[in-house]
Amino acid sequence: MATSAHWRLILNGKSAGGDELRAAVAALRGTGLRLDVRVTWEAGDVERQVAEAIIDGVDTLVAAGGDGTLNGVAWALARRDEPADVLPALGLVPMGTANDFAVAARIPVGPGAALQLVRQSPPHPIDLLRIRAGDHEQWAVNLATGGFGTEVTTHTRESLKSMLGGLAYVVSGLGQLGRIEPQHARITGPGFEWEGEFIALGIGNGRQAGGGQVLCPDAWIDDGLLDLTVVPPLDGELAETLGTAMFDGRAAALERVATRVQLPWLDISAPRPLTLNLDGEPLQALAFRIDCVRGRLRMHLPADCPLRRKPATVGA
Repeated sequence: MATSAHWRLILNGKSAGGDELRAAVAALRGTGLRLDVRVTWEAGDVERQVAEAIIDGVDTLVAAGGDGTLNGVAWALARRDEPADVLPALGLVPMGTANDFAVAARIPVGPGAALQLVRQSPPHPIDLLRIRAGDHEQWAVNLATGGFGTEVTTHTRESLKSMLGGLAYVVSGLGQLGRIEPQHARITGPGFEWEGEFIALGIGNGRQAGGGQVLCPDAWIDDGLLDLTVVPPLDGELAETLGTAMFDGRAAALERVATRVQLPWLDISAPRPLTLNLDGEPLQALAFRIDCVRGRLRMHLPADCPLRRKPATVGA
């Protein structure tokens, strides 16, 4: 990569002050790379910083934080009018609690290795989920989830996350197992219609959320389709089936008990307000429209990234 490249790193304020990240940034600057750092502090910072980066001619925006930070930067980019090939490419330095997207995509957790990946791997077109609820619009890089997984992610305390990392979601989830209330919804899409009760719902561009819950094991980030997984209440025969299938792995278990389908878009309606968690951002409504927007951004991903359907090619 030419040293004339201009990067800007947008760092979640909760992660600021880490010596390892400082050293990695200093090392890249030492090679002649122009790398600015901006720290988020309050609501609106990310969108303002992304807008400033575009005005300043930044080539690559690097989100440093968890899934929520990645989502915030991607959301601010996706809302722009410019096409993907004009917008800055997106990179990620995982610094969150669970780093679900980074884990699924095989992005290194160490700041130095993550920044080297951004430098060495050409950006690849990726899809995004666009979620509309009435006049409100949000975007998501990874997953939209509802039901049990959303309750766990939403109600896991920050102090618990700090102490236990991704394990915090498991502990919090175990504490809620005895009080899972199924929710009712109607979901429709091209050639698809489903209505009933569910305890977990996953709409994937990525594959996992909530500290390792793999809800969409076959999702690709570049196929123009979203992956829907609906898990019904697990009692009686279904519970026995799940217990048996877990010996064959999570994907096999989902295959036995869940409704799974790939669609370019879907509509969700519910008789009472339903909360979807969009990469850490909750959104509540009675009805949602979710589209998979193909190739909306470009992102630096590993050549062996499991979320990529197409093989890596130079200049992709």
